[in-house]
Amino acid sequence: MLAAVAIRQDPADPLGGLELREVPAPVPPPGWTVVRVVAAALNHHDIWTLRGVGHPADRLPMVLGCDAAGYDEDGNEVVIHPVIGDPQAGGGDETLDPGRALLSERHDGAFAELLCVPRRNLVPKPASLSFAQAACLPVAWLTAYRMLFTQARIRPGDRVLVQGAGGGVASAAITLARAAGARVYATSRSEHKRTAALEMGAHLALATGERLPEKADVVVETVGEATWPHSLRSLRPGGTVVVAGATSGANPPADLNRIFYLQQRVLGSTGGTRQEFVSLLRFMESAGIRPRIDREIPLSGIHDGFRAMIDGEVTGKVIVKP
Repeated sequence: MLAAVAIRQDPADPLGGLELREVPAPVPPPGWTVVRVVAAALNHHDIWTLRGVGHPADRLPMVLGCDAAGYDEDGNEVVIHPVIGDPQAGGGDETLDPGRALLSERHDGAFAELLCVPRRNLVPKPASLSFAQAACLPVAWLTAYRMLFTQARIRPGDRVLVQGAGGGVASAAITLARAAGARVYATSRSEHKRTAALEMGAHLALATGERLPEKADVVVETVGEATWPHSLRSLRPGGTVVVAGATSGANPPADLNRIFYLQQRVLGSTGGTRQEFVSLLRFMESAGIRPRIDREIPLSGIHDGFRAMIDGEVTGKVIVKP
């Protein structure tokens, strides 16, 4: 079967290490099953893998792709929970299992006709969502859901600042926070992405670093060094910054004096549990919200899709249909 495979890593030319090639169909071990992929979604995680960030080179070659929706072996419509881990090893939370892995980190991913995953990672796809819409959700939307509702515990009326409105997690956080009754502020360097943020539910979209009209109760931070000082300055005393990424750099000045004096909280967040994924799907059904899709492409066009992401030309998810 045809698959998009990471064969080498290069920080300067990540797409040079991505190859379309024929690979054997997967054979599931006990407790695993095979899914026929109808739609998969591109993530920056795939680009980090190709750059050699957080993914050891000795795990290559590896079929990329963290997000997928399709049919299980019995013909049921499913969407894949992307965190492969043992809840017991994480005290009831598979994201805290020291041995957890995101799909495509230790096991071949979704950019292929067939995908092999543990049976517990199959989640029924809501009939109200298309395969393309469902494929948007496992990584970006689940990450945003956990940040907002499990970690920050937002409530209706909270003021939420989302940094870097063009990113997948940030875009999801805008829509989810608005649907939960929060007042949402978003930032971006791009005027086009600020306009898109308003369309996705932000009450106000500002240029990166611009002062908010009021202090935020919660800041959703996935950008890192470029926005960190603004995140802390924008946060009320006792407020919470939730961090799930650092695309512009991982080591900004900590500003510990501000954090302890104003009793601000800084929480890390990664992925989400299977139960959180089920809750996300239920929330989206009841609230009637849908992910924004930038484009749908065949597997043969995956290099162009990633290039658009790298160049910042994408607002919403890029869907691949194997």
